[in-house]
Amino acid sequence: MHIIDVLIIVLYILLTLGVGIWISKRASKGLDSYFLGGKSINWYYLGLSNGSGMFDVSGTAWMVGLLFLYGAKSFMFMWMWPIWNQIFIMVFLAIWIRRSNVMTGSEWILTRFGDDKAGRASHLIVAIFAIVASVGFIAYFFEGVGKFMTVILPWDAALIINDVLLLTSSESYALSIIFLTTIYTIKGGMFSVVATEVLQYGIMVLAGILIAAYAFITVTDIEINSIISTEWSNVFFGNTIEGSWSKQFNAFNELIDSQGYKMFGAFIGMCLFKGFFASIAGPTPSYDMQRILSTKSVKEAAYMSGFTNLVLFIPRYLLIAGIVVLALVYLGPSMAASSDLSLGEMEIILPNVINNHVPIGIKGLLLAGLLAAFMSTFSAFVNSGPAYIVNDIYKKYYKPKEEPKHYIKASHIASFVIVILGVVMGFFAESINAITLWITSALYGGYVASNFLKWIWWRFNGWGYFWGMTSGLFIATLQFLLDQNKDNFEIGTWIYDLSHMSAIYVFPIIFIVSLLGSFLGTFLTPPTNMKTLKEFYFNVRPWGWWKPVYNVLKIENDAVTKNKDFVSDMLNCSVGIIWQSSMILLPIYFMIRDYPKTLITLLVFMVTSVILKFTWLDKVRKIPETDNNSKNIKN
Repeated sequence: MHIIDVLIIVLYILLTLGVGIWISKRASKGLDSYFLGGKSINWYYLGLSNGSGMFDVSGTAWMVGLLFLYGAKSFMFMWMWPIWNQIFIMVFLAIWIRRSNVMTGSEWILTRFGDDKAGRASHLIVAIFAIVASVGFIAYFFEGVGKFMTVILPWDAALIINDVLLLTSSESYALSIIFLTTIYTIKGGMFSVVATEVLQYGIMVLAGILIAAYAFITVTDIEINSIISTEWSNVFFGNTIEGSWSKQFNAFNELIDSQGYKMFGAFIGMCLFKGFFASIAGPTPSYDMQRILSTKSVKEAAYMSGFTNLVLFIPRYLLIAGIVVLALVYLGPSMAASSDLSLGEMEIILPNVINNHVPIGIKGLLLAGLLAAFMSTFSAFVNSGPAYIVNDIYKKYYKPKEEPKHYIKASHIASFVIVILGVVMGFFAESINAITLWITSALYGGYVASNFLKWIWWRFNGWGYFWGMTSGLFIATLQFLLDQNKDNFEIGTWIYDLSHMSAIYVFPIIFIVSLLGSFLGTFLTPPTNMKTLKEFYFNVRPWGWWKPVYNVLKIENDAVTKNKDFVSDMLNCSVGIIWQSSMILLPIYFMIRDYPKTLITLLVFMVTSVILKFTWLDKVRKIPETDNNSKNIKN
């Protein structure tokens, strides 16, 4: 690395640490201040922070490999998360969640199921899920940033004592970056996280614009078109996916055939099936929900969620598409000639391009931007996970009446514990892809059924929620263990076949088992207390099967009205998914110089933006600022 690039990175790290520590004094007033910023941060800062937190380096490296290999269709792989849950949150879920006026996702569960044994069981299982998910994501970041830094930095950071390898270079780099990020995150809580993430967002956008401009100037249309085919830029698909690469690049076609997505129609169908239920289930109890609960009002929660979509996708995919254009021209031929081409080689396209095909200065800014992407996402999880340990377990069940400073210190300890557990898990992860598939398809699969039912069905109770989540998490963990040991099973046995099944296809099994646990837990135990149900329905006002609760409320208060927005919400979500997809495809088509498709995509973006202005934004503007009280509810 040139000294200029090193200085840019060092300056960025010092600036981030300085901002994070300088603003940390505001976090010492109590848990609400530490974890939610005292609900005093403006929605547009929270939106930038939320977008920054989703701009992670591991996911970016994964998407670079997918776009390179599969072309424009690759954006649909993101539906495994599913990324359009952000649209459902924007349209109606942010409003429903913010009306609770609580601190964490598991505390929110008590407003739905009450504070009796059943409610506390559901409350506890959400806290456990949030902690497990935080640990899993930290492992994901550990794996990704380690690979990234090893390829980029020229120094061997391996730790060897008495000829015994204690830490690989990848592990040493990952530990160093994680340590630096943990310092300001633990010190300043939400205030430091948001302040540094807004700074980091600016750096990431600058990096994306610079790399896109460099790729656009240095790579010609002829060079791009000599490598990619018409099918590479086509988003339409059939039942199967055929590699679009020419004979010279046939190794890429063979790699596509080996990845388990050959039946592409079935894969997309499974993503849509999972995506609908997962999106209505709402955000997982992590930093996304924390940003919603941190807003000043219900109206600002909706604004923040919509703004997150707007600021995230175009700059992120400018960066991704710029890297892929450089990779296609400069790395494509040599990679296709490799005798051992693998998915792992796809995962290091990002650092390889930066290391060998980006000029001095831009390289430093790009590295700082990607480092910012890692640090912002990592800090968001380090700040959100401990909230569940301290607020929902330690404070609620063990030390309910301590001073604010005591809980702040407990939060510091909890943060360190979560980071250590995540790092330990990261040591045993085989690849970014393995952890990605486990988190998206298995772990979140156990979350979906219970959290879908909690919104739409009045009879669903705390024990149903607890057993639905528990059974789902059990099957998800079993699937993860099978995947990690898949090479130890005898070929031809059912357990071998199950362990080699792609995680997305395991989702229906997890979903059905979780549904079974939900229904058995619900019907074998009494309903939730009617007072709790009335308060929840009056505050949140969801659509779904709430007729018995609505009828009781209507007798007590004639002003209570049903939520009849299901059809309009679903239409807005459909338009929103197209809107979101256009923001992903627009920079891709622009960077590969497919100008007709660029103009069509731009037109789609503009039309959907206008539609959402009238059907969603104007509706949100009419929401009262004080839309979260239940003073008219009787016992």
